[in-house]
Amino acid sequence: MKTLYSIGEFSQVSGLSVKTLRFYHEKEILIPDSVDEATGYRFYDADKIEKARVVMRLRQMEFSIEDIAKVFAECADDADILNQLERQKQVLQQRISEDRVIVRSLSEIIASEKEAKRLLEGTRFAVEEKSLEPMLIAGIRVKGKYSECGAVFSRLAKAVGRYICGKPLCLYYDGEYREEDASLEPCFPIRKRVEAEGISVRELAGARCLALVHQGRYDQLGRSYARILKYADEQKAKIALPTREVYIKGPGVFFKGNPKNYLTEILLPLGT
Repeated sequence: MKTLYSIGEFSQVSGLSVKTLRFYHEKEILIPDSVDEATGYRFYDADKIEKARVVMRLRQMEFSIEDIAKVFAECADDADILNQLERQKQVLQQRISEDRVIVRSLSEIIASEKEAKRLLEGTRFAVEEKSLEPMLIAGIRVKGKYSECGAVFSRLAKAVGRYICGKPLCLYYDGEYREEDASLEPCFPIRKRVEAEGISVRELAGARCLALVHQGRYDQLGRSYARILKYADEQKAKIALPTREVYIKGPGVFFKGNPKNYLTEILLPLGT
């Protein structure tokens, strides 16, 4: 049985906002597998995930909608898409020096996709159900880009560093991927209550949740979200917000480390 994602879930897995997905539907670039006639809700099959990621990266490189439509019109499957990108790479290498940035970006796409697939196929981690105990946390809730989390963690660490007693985590309050105005809360577990301006110190409630450890780069987290959301769908589980990510192993203070070895635990609380 195929797994169908709601437009919000598909947004989270693909990294495309709901607004952008609707636009690509209108332009017939990324067409839902079904649309509920009564509600107008769109649903996407898991087979569309790879196509969505390629569309996103091509748009980041300023490919026009017309150019993207042409790429997919000439491709029958994912292998054809990668071959098409390789051909485009060869063309770009013959252009003037300003286009070399685009060539490198294409190389990164291909390498990143192959590496992510290799890690996913060889992963030793599986989705599991677990109980989380309540914990005392200090957090700063913000709205912005996901890439801005690092600066918030730094600010938080300076304020409560001596009291930290666990791995950093982030709470996500949106049920979808958002490009500019994501609602999130970087947090640290702490051993005692403290007062600091602009920082929320409170007990984070315990929960029964689905858990999956993602190994690899942060920009490949969508693949692991696809696995855990598929599991949730198969179990007919309802997900409660906020969801959590715990950064078990990531970049250090002085050395970035190898992103292939980063470990991030995705935690999806179960609703009633």
